[in-house]
Amino acid sequence: MNVLKMDKKIQILNALVEGNSIRSTERMTGCHRDTILKLLVEVGNKCQEISDSHIKGFHSRLIQVDEIWTFVGKKEKRLTESEKNTDLLGDQYCFVSMDAESKLIPNYEVGKRNLETTLKFISNLKDKLKNNGRIQLTSDGFKPYLDAIEMFFGGNIDFAQLIKVYSPDKAGRGRYSPPKVSGVLSKILSGKPSEKNISTSYVERQNLTIRMQMRRFTRLTNAFSKKIENLKAALALHFTHYNFMRVHSSLQVTPCMAVGITDSIWSWKDLLD
Repeated sequence: MNVLKMDKKIQILNALVEGNSIRSTERMTGCHRDTILKLLVEVGNKCQEISDSHIKGFHSRLIQVDEIWTFVGKKEKRLTESEKNTDLLGDQYCFVSMDAESKLIPNYEVGKRNLETTLKFISNLKDKLKNNGRIQLTSDGFKPYLDAIEMFFGGNIDFAQLIKVYSPDKAGRGRYSPPKVSGVLSKILSGKPSEKNISTSYVERQNLTIRMQMRRFTRLTNAFSKKIENLKAALALHFTHYNFMRVHSSLQVTPCMAVGITDSIWSWKDLLD
């Protein structure tokens, strides 16, 4: 049985975290796409274990949360009646949290944009922030956040929503950008959040990083995820690389170093070993 050497694994993983598709990575490395996908799932599962075990016990004051859209297999409107009964196909959302100061991504959750996924996401965030002290959390206007925050945090945080108001102009043919934002409303829902820190700018900027560094998130592409298992593995790889290995330009260290989880920049060998 052929086993990939460490150098080849690193070459493949570097290509994937820099936004290359599976097939372009296949052409660049000479490894079959099935081998690349197998490595992606294997390393992705390991990355999830690393994040679960290491990202805890840090201190955070300001948390921002948001969701980013993608799809698996086919878009929601293309699903057959039988396919609509599963959560494994169609539109999927990645819920992401970010520490606004260290730029750390404490947790994320993949699923439908509904209350069930929101509850899982906020519950996991609460576990990550145990013994952290009081935080300020800002979300967009997605209503399930209200129930989830109340259920898991109660009144023990300063919580606000930033609600964008869009202009009524209709998108014409050939236009793929959303309508222009005509106004932004901040709504305080719990505690006394600082007005100047009611923002989702940093976590929304992370959406651009996600789309640039994971080919399956690029709009108007055939490099979309064919299985939700592959999507989850790609996200685990991306966020672990981002937190432990990528030096943030504004910090000059990795996010994990900024909060004291690690004291050095991880290499691929550190992660794989």
